[in-house]
Amino acid sequence: MTDDVQALQKRLAAFAAARDWEQYHTPKNLAAALSVEAAELVEIFQWLTPEESARIMADPDAAHRVTDEVADVLAYLLQFCSAVGVDPLAALAAKIERNEERFPPSRTALAVAAAAARALR
Repeated sequence: MTDDVQALQKRLAAFAAARDWEQYHTPKNLAAALSVEAAELVEIFQWLTPEESARIMADPDAAHRVTDEVADVLAYLLQFCSAVGVDPLAALAAKIERNEERFPPSRTALAVAAAAARALR
């Protein structure tokens, strides 16, 4: 795990400890809180068209809301990982590797990617 992730996890733990919130930071509660925060992120996009959602960060107020919700989701995810002993970066790397094996690129996708790479030269 990188020092940055560990430093953030330590800051979050210190924040909770200073407020005597550790008693509430069980895996179940953290998973539920993570779900709630993810739902709040979804809520921002709920009734937007695909085009509107692609432009969301151009609106300063909406961008601020998205950024705050992303931070909340990440905070609870990091706290959850600390509670259950999961290295989030190692877990993600392993998941990507499994998905690369499970879902190899199709020949069409490979041809499109090769054509795009040639076009960039």
